[in-house]
Amino acid sequence: MQKNTHILFLDFDGVLHPDAVYLSRQGPILKSEGTLFMWVPILANLLDDFPIISLVLSTSWVRHLGYKRALGYLPIELRERVIGATWHSSMAKGWADDNQWDGKTRYDQICRYAARSQIQHWIALDDDAQGWAESSAQHLIACAPNLGLSSAQTQAELQRRLGQICSNQG
Repeated sequence: MQKNTHILFLDFDGVLHPDAVYLSRQGPILKSEGTLFMWVPILANLLDDFPIISLVLSTSWVRHLGYKRALGYLPIELRERVIGATWHSSMAKGWADDNQWDGKTRYDQICRYAARSQIQHWIALDDDAQGWAESSAQHLIACAPNLGLSSAQTQAELQRRLGQICSNQG
């Protein structure tokens, strides 16, 4: 596990495209206006100003499609920043009971990763705000599921929080 102290935990659905994605035998399908990963350029542009930020995938795509396949959907400029995922296939052995993983909130999953990796400065970009502890709310940038990163307010908040964690105030 690579040690990095400036992490953005990244969800896909409801962040990089609307949260109307369904997995089919042909792969993920967006069942709303737009295209899969249509808001990726917004994230890539925002991250240009913060080269020390690494990404950790906190999306269910990793569990359902596998890490390499999920990673492959990102463009190279984001893929190069990814250092891991909150889910790893080895967890299937010890976490085989769905309640052990799927029953956990995204917050629980991210906290487990952050604790194991001793991450000091992190934020999560996610449309799932369920279960977040009030004391950790400053770590979450909650996206509207149908707007994701297309929201100017979300973009401004992400830029502000990235600036904070990069100046070690986070």
